[in-house]
Amino acid sequence: MESDGLRSVSLRLNRRGGDYRSNNDNNQTPSNNSKDVGGFFGAGKLPSDCPMKIIWKRGFVRLVLVAGILWMLLILAVLSFHVWSCQSSSVFFSVICNKESKVYNFLNTWGFVPQQHRCPIPVIGNPERIVIPEGRTRDQIVKNISYVMEDEDGSQSSPLFGGHQSWKQREKSFNLSSSMKVHCGFMHNGGADMDLVDIEYVKKCRFVVASGIFDGYDVPHQPSNISDRSRKLFCFLMVVDEISLDFIKENVTVREDHNRGRWVGIWRLILLKHSPYDEPRRNGKVPKILTHRLFPQAQYSIWIDGKMELLVDPLQILERYLHGNLQVMSFNPVILITMVEMKSK
Repeated sequence: MESDGLRSVSLRLNRRGGDYRSNNDNNQTPSNNSKDVGGFFGAGKLPSDCPMKIIWKRGFVRLVLVAGILWMLLILAVLSFHVWSCQSSSVFFSVICNKESKVYNFLNTWGFVPQQHRCPIPVIGNPERIVIPEGRTRDQIVKNISYVMEDEDGSQSSPLFGGHQSWKQREKSFNLSSSMKVHCGFMHNGGADMDLVDIEYVKKCRFVVASGIFDGYDVPHQPSNISDRSRKLFCFLMVVDEISLDFIKENVTVREDHNRGRWVGIWRLILLKHSPYDEPRRNGKVPKILTHRLFPQAQYSIWIDGKMELLVDPLQILERYLHGNLQVMSFNPVILITMVEMKSK
């Protein structure tokens, strides 16, 4: 019994001693760990005298991180929506790709539209002040020219776009005279046929900006900085094949007027049926080199590749490269093409 009593007394003393030691440890903990609390991510227990200050610091850090993540997600969402809208067939969404729309200007102002580095080209400032000579310059050498539309012998079974030209006919075409008849493509049943609607439309085009897309590799890019005078004066003609026309209809909005003409923005789509060649690159050379055959009434024509974007008013281009004081005319006797090159300053 005595041993049991002594044992219970010792247990009570041990308990009191343990409680005493634990209280001492708790009293010393704030003083020892107070040095660890001093930053946003301090280790240890929070001090009891400033809990709101630590909570505010941690809340501010979380707020900054959440705001940054939301801003990045917003940028990605806007860019994704912009890319999707450019490929949408809806007029409401495709207007975002129009650089003259208010939506595009808003996105550009906020920096959502990537800027490209371009080399400046000095041109006259106001297109309205550019004077274009009236009428055509009379040719003093070739006054009457016509084109061979069918092979004369008729012995060839399969018609070609350029015809079956003999060496004698080719040599004769280099001898300039007042009246000439030469091979220049577009032979009868040779391919590259235009619709009657497009033929009637281009007859009124005296000023032409021409481009072309073949084999469905791209969609028309709308030109920038076009003045109201150029919009009324120029015909913006985009020559396409049947594959490209289907591709454009699937990716952008194609508008059809009351005369069954097809439009993508400012571009009038000119369909060439029955491509004359199997190679898209060769088909693309047809409107590029033979622009005067496709648009015979055009007095001035400017060619721009389909993958490029016209950034300068076409009147400024004519004034700089044709009617300015810095042009040099060179003549190539082999391919009979007159090119305009700038004189280096």
